[in-house]
Amino acid sequence: MDGRISNSLQVASVRRYTVTEGQEKGLDIIDCDNGKIRFLLNVSKACDVMQLYHEGQNVSFISKNGFTQRQAPFLKSFEGGMLYTCGIDSVGARDGYETHGTIHNIPAQIIRAECNENQIVIEAILRDTALFGKNLTVKRKITSEIGSGALTLVDTLINEGFREEEYCLLYHINIGYPMLDAGAKVVADVGKRIARTDWSKINDNDSYDIGEPVANMEETCYFLTLKSPEASLVNKKLGKQITVSYSGETLPHFVEWKSLASGDYALGFEPCTTELDDRFEYRKISPAEKIEFCVKIDVSDIKGA
Repeated sequence: MDGRISNSLQVASVRRYTVTEGQEKGLDIIDCDNGKIRFLLNVSKACDVMQLYHEGQNVSFISKNGFTQRQAPFLKSFEGGMLYTCGIDSVGARDGYETHGTIHNIPAQIIRAECNENQIVIEAILRDTALFGKNLTVKRKITSEIGSGALTLVDTLINEGFREEEYCLLYHINIGYPMLDAGAKVVADVGKRIARTDWSKINDNDSYDIGEPVANMEETCYFLTLKSPEASLVNKKLGKQITVSYSGETLPHFVEWKSLASGDYALGFEPCTTELDDRFEYRKISPAEKIEFCVKIDVSDIKGA
């Protein structure tokens, strides 16, 4: 107990609400504030992280599409958000599959939403099933220590069926202004870098540098082999950095996506089970098997900045 605090809401809170108007109407939200960061969870969309603020400043990229319940083709519906989960059936753009899969559009069942004196804890269940087909469950747990700049997401994939199943996962973590700005730089211990497109290869020397927005600039994308499962965006002008760390054993690949186009100014850090395009491959999960995936997003001040 602290005699200076009359109500715990002065320090941290978890609030649940449903949006009542506009294109967001009907979305179920969990609004989490730990005193240092505030993050919004979209219960209607896999309990993904819609938006993240650090000391009141936005960290995440929100596309011009915004958030919505409506069904539309990927380019008209992709909201970005701080964390957009891709899979389990597909990632990337593949013939016969929805772009980046269907898991993001599965509503979550919330089984715990708690804010205590030590941490915020949210637990949810996602089910991906089919008649005469797969029976996969994801148990999602999101935690954040009170007063910290970090949140941690742990997903446990469980095969509750009676046959081996294929799966893939990609955690599409999207950074936007003001965390993303000219002069910021991607910092990671990279062992190997492969450009995804010809344009990416032309701009290979600038793959880690963030420039000014340019009208109609084509996106770049790189497959990175990291010596340790961690990457940061450092913004000395803002005096902050964001670091994404993850379970390299179960997420052995990493994609850097960068769009410097005016109005679509974004940076994606994407830990994943597979690369994309002709490098795509499924992994397999046996009946009753459990596989754990962990992603941590940590925003901090740069010392001396």
